[in-house]
Amino acid sequence: MAGKVAVVTGGGTGIGRASALALGRAGYAVVIAGRRPGLLDEAVAVGAAEGSTLVAVPADVTDPADVRRLFGHATQRFGRVDVLFNNAGRALPPVPLEDISFEDWQSVVAVNLNAMFLCTQAAFRVMKEQDPRGGRIINNGSISAHTPRPLSAPYTATKHAVTGLTKATSLDGRAYDIACGQIDIGNAATDLAGAIAAGAIQPDGSTRAEPMMDVRLAADAVVQMASLPLEANVQFMTLMATKMPFIGRG
Repeated sequence: MAGKVAVVTGGGTGIGRASALALGRAGYAVVIAGRRPGLLDEAVAVGAAEGSTLVAVPADVTDPADVRRLFGHATQRFGRVDVLFNNAGRALPPVPLEDISFEDWQSVVAVNLNAMFLCTQAAFRVMKEQDPRGGRIINNGSISAHTPRPLSAPYTATKHAVTGLTKATSLDGRAYDIACGQIDIGNAATDLAGAIAAGAIQPDGSTRAEPMMDVRLAADAVVQMASLPLEANVQFMTLMATKMPFIGRG
């Protein structure tokens, strides 16, 4: 993948950081975006120690101006964008549906859906005009794009919406050699998912610890999707801890 360029949102922590580092090891130049510059710089330093090229661009991807700046930086620095990993996301602690504030609802929609649309739109504009034309967009869905957890209405609603955006993007991208797929990840061991390992609320009202998997497995799957030739596409991939509750959840 030498000469290829990837943009990863939410690249300072968790699945985004692991995926950015894995893409760097695979030969991509990687532009990582996030709101916390210190965490981005730490990821860049790890990548440099591994011999990879990672570039940090502090950005709030819910802000259209920041998204334009992010993709402008990527194209000015590297000349093109071959892969976008739409990874930035937000979840709330478990809250009864009737008690969710409108502000919290809006904040989850802004990160999980609006930001993904803005970055997809910016990637389209770059990918359809560059030479050679085209590229690949990978959306971070979730097991919750299929089956909700209890007390998770904002997260579940936005992740279901991501699936619709993935399908629309895949269809609209055909004319420009832009492929789009979605990876639905369940119980990868990250700081965000740490509470699940300690104990997660189940549909029957009980709380129990759930099996986890190494986040590097999710990162390797992202690289696998990214590295396909544009004539092929992983439309949807579900990667999960084998024994987590999902099939027959609860």
